[in-house]
Amino acid sequence: MSDPNAPTESKSARTRSAIIDAALRLFREKGYDDTTMRAIAAEAGVSVGNAYYYFDSKERLIQGFYDRAQVDHAIAARSVLDSETDLARRIIGVTDAWLQTMEPYRQFAGKFFKNAAEPTSPLSPFSPESSPARLAAIELWREVLEGSDTRIPKKLRADLPELIWLYFMGIVLFWVYDPTPDSSATRKVSARTAPLVVRAIGLTRLPVVGGMLDDIVALIGEVRQVFPTTEETT
Repeated sequence: MSDPNAPTESKSARTRSAIIDAALRLFREKGYDDTTMRAIAAEAGVSVGNAYYYFDSKERLIQGFYDRAQVDHAIAARSVLDSETDLARRIIGVTDAWLQTMEPYRQFAGKFFKNAAEPTSPLSPFSPESSPARLAAIELWREVLEGSDTRIPKKLRADLPELIWLYFMGIVLFWVYDPTPDSSATRKVSARTAPLVVRAIGLTRLPVVGGMLDDIVALIGEVRQVFPTTEETT
């Protein structure tokens, strides 16, 4: 027996997607700051009230874009994750998949990524509002690690995906300011730094680095207290 609520949910998902698509078109044409929710509603062919029903602010709409971009990134990364076991190549490949996913939005994405650098902004990748996309991204990096042939120290296994995500955030920040039209400078940074990340992971197995490893794990705990997830604040 079919679910009587399914058509309503499907229509809701289509409307939500249409609003996001309309916003992205206007961001490309007018820029993030000059695009209003009223203009987004008109572009999507819905009432202003309906647009606000799905997204109570322009910032919340960007959160919807973050969520969808994370899904698209995971799909784009699948071929690398299914075929490659070398950790450095997995990191480079998944980073490149993100760059490909974001390329259509690069013209305006830098603008709201710069806004996201404001610590109090809900667009910040560390904000409670961004926690669904953040947690999904960390899980993707967990898969990057677990599917590789690199031995991960047991003490670091639970927290390393978050550390790799933080490293990736550094790559994203570089991309925001990358002057090359094809993001080639960002790709070069990724290709040069990924092997260093893998080498650093290998060093953590050495006894002399054991104390440093404890400090890293403690640091992650302190960072989590400063930037709690939505679940931790409810």
